Amino acid sequence: MRRPLARRLSALFAAALLLPAAVGCGVDEDDAGLVIYSGRNEKLVKPLLDDLEKAVGTTVAVRYGESAELAAQIQEEGGKTKAGLFFSQDAGALGALSAKGLLEKLPQASLDKVDPAFRGGAGDWVGTSGRVRVLAYHPGQVAKAPDTVHDLVKPEWKGKIGYAPTNASFQAFVTGMRVLEGDDATRAWLGGFKANEPKAYDNNLKVLDAVGKGEVSLGLVNHYYWYERVAEKGEAKVGAKIHFLPGGDPGALVNVAGVGMVKGGDQTAAAQKAVDFLLSEKAQKYFADDTKEYPLVSGVTSTVENLPPLSSLEAPKIDLGRLESLQETLKMLQDAGMV
Repeated sequence: MRRPLARRLSALFAAALLLPAAVGCGVDEDDAGLVIYSGRNEKLVKPLLDDLEKAVGTTVAVRYGESAELAAQIQEEGGKTKAGLFFSQDAGALGALSAKGLLEKLPQASLDKVDPAFRGGAGDWVGTSGRVRVLAYHPGQVAKAPDTVHDLVKPEWKGKIGYAPTNASFQAFVTGMRVLEGDDATRAWLGGFKANEPKAYDNNLKVLDAVGKGEVSLGLVNHYYWYERVAEKGEAKVGAKIHFLPGGDPGALVNVAGVGMVKGGDQTAAAQKAVDFLLSEKAQKYFADDTKEYPLVSGVTSTVENLPPLSSLEAPKIDLGRLESLQETLKMLQDAGMV
């Protein structure tokens, strides 16, 4: 039953091999002192990685791609990998490499900069920034946004919800629901959600914009897209508002981007400097102020207006490393007719 999906994933993973990109002086991976496989979008993090090259003190090459694809690529390459550092969009891909024993143990001093909830239990990866799943809503169409994603299967929301089923953040949310509530409950929720005829979009920004235009009343997105749009256009022009879900709801998942040092790349010294740079005050302020994410290092706070403190959120308690079972989630989404 899983072979068609496995073949599709293998094709996607293989495609990542064809998409290398470099940062800094256009250095080739074979000549770089540090090679980073980055699941984070180039437009989002390139300015930061330019500064990272200076901080590490060696030439840096970056290969960009989807986090899941790059994690699979590292697994395939094994001890012959070119990667010294894996910079992941989400915790699940890091958890997958940790489970395979492909990440180096990080120094305790680096780990201690971040709350244990946002780093790997084996001490081989650490979160660099956080994002929260929220409900976007159109205030002219919604008097009060739901407090749980379980309400989204109710008839009143039929045809009124936007989501991005192929987006890694939505898939991480589904994986989180599987961890929190079990596969049977998640499968039932997906069936009810699909039956409510949600409208699929390519990404979170398109979902948010659709809510703002009134194409849909609700949208499942990450918090920072709304804050980016507000900074760009002003709240009045964004149209949509966002609601942080209470009560440990699975729809309030706090996921992290993070890093791990890759075994086999023989770049440990440079990779360690890169980890420490990404946990530095300069980098954490970049995440806080430029990407509108949550900084994770103690002592660094966001200056984004009206962003609730991370400590005030009622997020579900979950081991983020357990978000690694992406293939099972994709199979479930395929069975539900969503991907």
